[in-house]
Amino acid sequence: MSRSIGGTGGGVYRPGNGVESPRLIRSVRPNYTAEAMRAKIQGTVELEAVIGPDGKVTDVRVTRSLDKMFGLDEQARKAVFATPFVPCKKAGTPVPVSTIFWPPSRSPVAW
Repeated sequence: MSRSIGGTGGGVYRPGNGVESPRLIRSVRPNYTAEAMRAKIQGTVELEAVIGPDGKVTDVRVTRSLDKMFGLDEQARKAVFATPFVPCKKAGTPVPVSTIFWPPSRSPVAW
């Protein structure tokens, strides 16, 4: 991620200690590529995302890859970038927050 994680000096915060956890406005499902279907690829992709003070995802990094050949990691990244969140706040002020992305099912992006 391009921004420092921490909580001081205008960096990116982590949930807890007065920083709200991210809340989805709506979930965006990743596309399952035709190549992955033909290869019968299944599994999970885990992503770390930075949610900006406006609730938009500003950065996404794959922390656990499913594949590098069939495009599922990239499709998962695109889905997370398109997912809107309620802005996270600290002491009533919107702040950027970094979190591992977990869809409502509480599991990594899965196919």
